[in-house]
This record gives sequence, C-alpha cells and structure tokens, in this order.
Amino acid sequence: MEIVVIWFRRDMRLDDHIALSKAITYAKKHEYKLLALYHLDPFFTEMEMDINNEHFFQNLAHFVKEARESQVYVHLLHDDVPRAFQQVMEVYDIKAVFFNEDEVGMGQRRDKQVTDFLEKKGIHVSTWQDTHLHGARDILKADGSHYQVFTPYYQSWRKQEKQPVIKVDKSFFSSEHTICDESLSQKGNDKLRELIKGCSRNFDQIGSDKAMNTLHHFIQKRLTRYHEKRDIPSVFGTSKLSRFLKTGTISIRMIFHAIYEEALYEDEGRETFIKELAWRDFYHMIYAHYPEMKEKEINSAFQGMKWNEDETLFEAWCKGETGFPLVDAGMRQLNEEGWMHNRLRMVTASFLTKDYLIDWRKGEAYFSKKLVDYDEASNIGGFQWAASVGTDAVPYFRIFNPTTQSKRFDPSGEFIRKYVLELEHVDEKWIHEPSKMPIDEQLKSGCVLGDTYPLPAVDHQERRKKAISLFEEAKQQ
Repeated sequence: MEIVVIWFRRDMRLDDHIALSKAITYAKKHEYKLLALYHLDPFFTEMEMDINNEHFFQNLAHFVKEARESQVYVHLLHDDVPRAFQQVMEVYDIKAVFFNEDEVGMGQRRDKQVTDFLEKKGIHVSTWQDTHLHGARDILKADGSHYQVFTPYYQSWRKQEKQPVIKVDKSFFSSEHTICDESLSQKGNDKLRELIKGCSRNFDQIGSDKAMNTLHHFIQKRLTRYHEKRDIPSVFGTSKLSRFLKTGTISIRMIFHAIYEEALYEDEGRETFIKELAWRDFYHMIYAHYPEMKEKEINSAFQGMKWNEDETLFEAWCKGETGFPLVDAGMRQLNEEGWMHNRLRMVTASFLTKDYLIDWRKGEAYFSKKLVDYDEASNIGGFQWAASVGTDAVPYFRIFNPTTQSKRFDPSGEFIRKYVLELEHVDEKWIHEPSKMPIDEQLKSGCVLGDTYPLPAVDHQERRKKAISLFEEAKQQ
C-alpha cells in the first residue's frame, strides 16, 4: 500500500500544523493514504524521569488519545530512528515523509540522519519550519550575516510579515484516508503506558484545549498590564503559554495573531509581549549559528574561565537553601512546579554564576531536567546572558544583587513566604535579609538562623568583587 507519513514531534496538535496540512494535500493529490507516526526515542525514554520528562510524556499520551479519537491513529514506534522507519517500510510503500524540522541541537542532527536514510531509499522528504515565527535564517543583515545583538534583530524582525494560521483539512481524517495499524504501534503503546505509570505527578494544564483557554484568558485578563506585572513573581502577570509551546499543543502563529485579533487596542503590554516572542526567535537563531553553545561560551574571551567546583554550594542552590530568600523561593518553585517566573530565572542564574561562581553549564543542565517549558536555545541563551559569556549578554561588571532584587520585585515578601515556609512568619523588616534578624526576632518568628533556615554561605559584596576579578583575569588571558 502506498502511503505518506506525517511525523509528529514537538507539534502535538491537529490545528495550524504546516507539515500535516502539506502532507494531506500531497496525499490527496497522489491518492495515497496517510500514516501518522511519533518516534519514542530510547535516548529519552530510558533516562531518569524528572519533571520535564513526565510533563512531556503526559502531553504525548493526551495528544495520542485525542488524535486517535479524531481518526488520526498516531503510531508509536520505540526504537532508534532509522529502524523505526524501517519497520514501517517492511509493511508499507512509503512515498513521502513530512515533518516540521528542528534547526538546532540534537533534533537537527536526528533530522539530517533520517533525511539521508530516507532519501537513499528513494523516499521524498518534505520539511517545514513551524516552531518559530521566523526561522534561524529568515532574519539576516543586508550583507547576509546573522545578527548578534537583539535590538537591531528585533527592528528587522518587527518589519517582516508573519505567516498566517494554517488551515488543516480535517475532512481527510477518516478510515478511508488514514491508516490504523495497531500491531505496528504495539511496542510503542506499551512503552508509553509504562512511562505514564512511572510518573510521580499528574499535570492538568496539558492539551490544545487548555492551551487555547490559557491564551484567551491571558489576552482578556492580563495582556494590557503585562509590561507592569510580568516582573512581579507574586502576581499572576505572565502568559503561562511557554509550556504549551514546548510541546506544540498550540502554534506560535496562533498566539501571535490572536494577540492582534483579540486585543481591544494597541498598548504597551501587547508590544512588550510581542518582543518576548522575538526573543524566542533570536535565541533560536543564535543557537543555529553557534551549534556548540550548549557546551562552549559564545564570547571566546571567557572560554577558559576557572569556575568554582564546590558541589556543596551547587547542591544548596539546587535545593533552594542558599540563605538568600528570593533565590531560594525561585529554586523551590522550580522543584515543586517545574516552572519558574522569568525574573527569577535571571536572578537564580546570576546568583549561581556571579555569587557562587559556579559554571553556568551546571545550572543550564539542572534547569533542563526541571523546566516543563524547557527550550534549549532560550535556556542556554539565558544562562549565557546571566553569566556574561554569551552574545548581547549583561556586562560582567553588572551583577544582580539578590537582596536588592528581592526588595524591588517582592517588597512585602509574599512570594518568598509562599515557597520558603521557614520564613512564613518572619516580619517584613527582615524577610529579605533574615540573616540580620536579632535572636529575639528569630525565636518569635520560629526561624532560627543556621538551624531552621540556612545562613548565607557567601557575602554578596565580596563575591561581586571576586567575580569581576575572575572575568577580568579571563579577558587578559
């Protein structure tokens, strides 16, 4: 039987899906049947489960169920990727494979491997850029080189027309046109059930319906004051859409156009949010041009930095036990929820690299396991920015003061008290610097320093001087 394969990946939806729409058009034109496929990569299924993995696999299970109910039977194949396609070839005559490409990281390498494998078999491969408003090579300077600074990139990005929402012909979803071969998917079905059974927590904010509800609620309730509220962690002022973009349960085009169509009027909140979408494209573009940036600083002057290797300090940072309340609150939010407020991502990354002087790669790797919205390009870019080693990064001599950040963005300590329960009854006067509490205040609040809550292991002002010295030494070498 002659078929066209639609290969789903980080695009778990049936709406506004470029590769799916193109595959249907191709199948109709040539009168081929459509086979939907998802590849369960053993690299991910065999690794230790953490919040990121659990969230992703639960999204996958939800999508597979919804798609099959819509008569799109998503076949789960659990093997290395060439063998997975080989299994399909042993049963069907694959004429073409459609998928939304990855332009960076491990996904890009996998795509090249699969494309080479399929084309050698004489199979047509059709790839599409679907995960960003603009791909890695869409926004370039006049001379054809890529941007390294965000502001001129954004000015060019803003002028470029954005692709419209893609209509998918769902009338094609029927047993007449799509393949359902349960035997082909049995091994994958069993593996996904095993993965879901092994999850330690359940996520309810998954799926396309929840994504659309989240988008509409954000536009109606929070968009107009987004520029004012997005930096205050105790306030629900952000969009919370990043987790849906991670799994592709909503498209970036749907978000962009809804922001314009549903917003009542043009305001600063909308423009600030649009700029965040551009930052997402910018870091993706940077990663495509610096494929080694997950392991190597973009700024070559800092590639030989002598980082602190103190595992006790790193463990304290991971657990949220540094003695700096806002840092600890952010890390505990991450560990509990698999998400962290963006302001705190900057604060905690800066603290790790500038106060503890610990290698940014260790922090990036920890976030990769915990964040349900983990985006490799944005996370690496963010850590290199905070560590002052990336492109368009914060200068190394501008160092976040964790106490000042705490007083500015959580003045009453509301957020701190929510996540650092040891400080729940600490007076507002001491909430940002509990280490300065007199002993009578400690006893009164039930927070005894060095016992109930840790004393800071470092002095910020001293570490600031040491960090600047460390960076200047690296520059001179």
